[in-house]
Amino acid sequence: MNYDSLNCEFLQVLPFLPYAENALEPVISAKTISFHYGKHHKGYVDTLKKLVAGTRFEDMPLEKIMSETDGKSDSTAIFNNAAQAWNHTFYWQSLRPKGGSEPTDVLQKKIEVSFGSLDACKKELATAAMAQFGSGWVWLVLDSDMLKVVKTANAGVPMTMSMKPLLTIDVWEHAYYLDYQNLRADYVKAVLDTLINWEFVAENLGC
Repeated sequence: MNYDSLNCEFLQVLPFLPYAENALEPVISAKTISFHYGKHHKGYVDTLKKLVAGTRFEDMPLEKIMSETDGKSDSTAIFNNAAQAWNHTFYWQSLRPKGGSEPTDVLQKKIEVSFGSLDACKKELATAAMAQFGSGWVWLVLDSDMLKVVKTANAGVPMTMSMKPLLTIDVWEHAYYLDYQNLRADYVKAVLDTLINWEFVAENLGC
């Protein structure tokens, strides 16, 4: 599943994790995944289903729901739950067991053009993660022809800023607090060093 296929799917059901709950250990524990996926992610999906039942949004893919409700004060709850359902699905795909290996040559060159080096890209992602006040997400995105790092608060998504997401790191506290307590920086560094699914990034970039 990549960005394009994800947006063509109807995701008002909880998608399967792409790996076992313990597959990301020791960086992210099975206990964290159990709560994060089984409670938080599932909660957004279940709430969305109730909110859109009997409305024009009922049969829409998540990205269509988000585009139709973004910035609409009377649809804030629908947007938030749709975006969080989408964000979490994208987050699980952004990680992989024994990830963090070198990107493909084409992706590596794209990263070097945009950031100077892979280490500089990872440093910018880590800096953005720490700069995000409160809950939110850090993203590697394609903006026009360049890669950029952006952060969004709460349920925000890059698509509302006309940017294509390539990977994300969840920096809501529920993503890391059982394992790292208040040490967000340690969680982010461990994810960047050992769990990033660069193959997923390459697929989203089309290279």
